[in-house]
Amino acid sequence: MLALVVIGTLALPFFWLRLGSSDAGSDPAGTTTRQAYDLLAKGFGPGFNGPLAISVEMGGSNPTDALQTLVNAVKTTPGIAAVSQSPPIPVPQGPELAILTAYPVSAPQAAATTDLIAHLRTQVIPQATAGTGLAVYVGGLTAVFVDFSNVLTSKLPLFIGVVVGLSFILLAIVFRSLLIPLKAAIMNLLSVGAAFGVLVAVFQWGWLGKVFGVTRTGPVTSFLPVMLFAILFGLSMDYEVFLLTRVHEEYLRTGDNSDAVRIGLAATGQTITAAAAIMIVVFGSFILLGQPIIKEFGLGLSTAILVDAVIVRSALVPALMQMLGSANWWFPGWLDRLLPHLHVESEEPEEIPAPRPEGELEPVPALT
Repeated sequence: MLALVVIGTLALPFFWLRLGSSDAGSDPAGTTTRQAYDLLAKGFGPGFNGPLAISVEMGGSNPTDALQTLVNAVKTTPGIAAVSQSPPIPVPQGPELAILTAYPVSAPQAAATTDLIAHLRTQVIPQATAGTGLAVYVGGLTAVFVDFSNVLTSKLPLFIGVVVGLSFILLAIVFRSLLIPLKAAIMNLLSVGAAFGVLVAVFQWGWLGKVFGVTRTGPVTSFLPVMLFAILFGLSMDYEVFLLTRVHEEYLRTGDNSDAVRIGLAATGQTITAAAAIMIVVFGSFILLGQPIIKEFGLGLSTAILVDAVIVRSALVPALMQMLGSANWWFPGWLDRLLPHLHVESEEPEEIPAPRPEGELEPVPALT
């Protein structure tokens, strides 16, 4: 129960995860890029570092007046500091193109800027251009990163579902069990959730920011969850298979689930702990580097491996397997006949050569 409380506490901030992109504002204090970012923000406002490029395709019966109506609507939108307008640009074999540059009040990484982009696209611009014939697109680097984060966020459940589903099928085939792969999937998700929770607490909320060298909070890098989940799920499943293979061997040999769990944990515990310690040190060294993305990778990987090796594999998995008893290895007969039989190691015993009589030398192959 204590182990579940610890993991749950670490994973709780995950529900406030906000994806985005890091810019020069997240660079270490004292770097030239950070100094330039701060000077621009101080002199012209935070939004000057991430303006919105609003492209307008001129069309309709009176495009000039429609364009001016659009400019006025954007200027009066709460959260917009200023709007600059370029004259319409002729486009070969196409309508004229006008560019509006809108400067938000908030910084590019701020949640208010993300909300502002959505507000412009869904309410302000459609209302201002209704029936005018203008085609308007909100772009710019800040909007591109917002769209990229939205796409990854929408596809993340599918990605996680495919990975977890395939691993469940593979473990069910290897260990001939339904509860074992289900438990493995849940435990691995808890480890990954704890890592994401720590990332949110440190880089998004700023907890222990000074310890990890976080000088400015912001969203978690948008592509990080996909990459971290793939890496961490693979590492966690590696530990799981290593432990369960030994437990499964003992269970097949003795038929006693309790002894199998005890012997399997004792046989693999030191190896899992040693391997995890090495990876924690290696990934933890990433935190010492200056780039925020590298820090996020290092903290996420080292946290997940620490939780997985110390709490999950050493406490949760053995405790659950002891509680479930022989139900761990229940497998429907019809499913056993349907699925192929796979083995982690060869089923055939290795042939051991007969001992050579004492004093007899090993024959030397003839030279040809």
